[in-house]
Amino acid sequence: MNQESASSRQSRLVAALAGGWVADAAALGLHWVYDGQRIQEVGGHSPEFMQPREEYFKGVFGYFAHGGKRSGDISHYGAATGVLTDSLLANRGTLDIRDYQRRFRTFFGPGGQWHGYIDNPTRITLDNLNRNEQNAIEQALASTAVNLTDRQKRILVQKVLPYTRYLSGDELEVPVRQAVNLTYQDEAIQDAGVHIAQTIDRQLTPLSGADDTQLPAITKLPPLVACFCGQHDLMAMTEAAVRVTNHSDEAVAWARCSARLLDHLFRGEPLSSALEAAIAEAPDPDALTKARAASSLDGPGAGDSHGRTCYLHEAMPVIFHILSHARSFTEAVRANIRCGGDSCGRAWIIGPAMAAVYGVGGAQGIPLSWLAGVTDGDAIFSDLEKLVPMGSSLQNDVDD
Repeated sequence: MNQESASSRQSRLVAALAGGWVADAAALGLHWVYDGQRIQEVGGHSPEFMQPREEYFKGVFGYFAHGGKRSGDISHYGAATGVLTDSLLANRGTLDIRDYQRRFRTFFGPGGQWHGYIDNPTRITLDNLNRNEQNAIEQALASTAVNLTDRQKRILVQKVLPYTRYLSGDELEVPVRQAVNLTYQDEAIQDAGVHIAQTIDRQLTPLSGADDTQLPAITKLPPLVACFCGQHDLMAMTEAAVRVTNHSDEAVAWARCSARLLDHLFRGEPLSSALEAAIAEAPDPDALTKARAASSLDGPGAGDSHGRTCYLHEAMPVIFHILSHARSFTEAVRANIRCGGDSCGRAWIIGPAMAAVYGVGGAQGIPLSWLAGVTDGDAIFSDLEKLVPMGSSLQNDVDD
């Protein structure tokens, strides 16, 4: 791989990842309005980057989920994608499930950074992570050789949990022993604390997702595909990441379809061949083929034909329809918004796919003004520029 081709590939990947953030933020204002006429009334020719307002939902079917958000903010989908991006950055482009779970729980759980809507997979995943931890605690206490009082058990669990939530294995011994020593100088009790911490660490399971087939299964995929683009273990990494939040075979199947699409586009292949490759992975290839067969771009019509809710079997045909017929990033994003329903969820495949094909700027790429309209875009896009070379390094290792 020469330097010029590496540079070109990295530019395409950065643009593609940025496309997800832009398409999500663009759709937020009218997200979950299901009435096409209302979307046309309030959005007109340019329905993107509108301020979320409850009044848009009055008198029509929809769900106003983004009170307090402003034009340019991202949805909960973008927030979850950011969590996985941060984990990939921290692990130099590799997928560490425990790290991802920890960051997910810290970000969306009590006291976390997220202020906004919590979807069903996120809520159940948080419940499962808490339940997994409680089961691990019970196993650790049951296997402790030291005879502890109930009070000592409670205190030791309180001492060790802050460390088991961000450290693993041998990293636990010194800080846990020091923390226990603040209350108990007895070496046997300190040993028990280390045992409890390391047992909890061993017993935590990577399976934490909900039995759910909605869009959160695939919206996080762009940064993961960018890191494992062209690698033989992309599908294995896709499944592992998806099952953190969506422990469902159907969700994994649609995720494989989405990852295959993005992988081909991220490697610079034509959109038509990428769509064909992705259809081969789909659990319902006929629905995707039908969606592509329409004569012209019609976002609302695609929603009428296939559905516009959060479920993958509805969203994926709409995504494939828009990708098959839109001829620019702007056209695709506007068609997605006008379709209505879960436009922010669909944006995380439509945006990266169209940006991979058309790049940034010009008549067909991401408008520069839209990039500037994303809240905290400078920090987000800076992280993407750091992440992409990490994936390229992994790819070079495979190629060598």
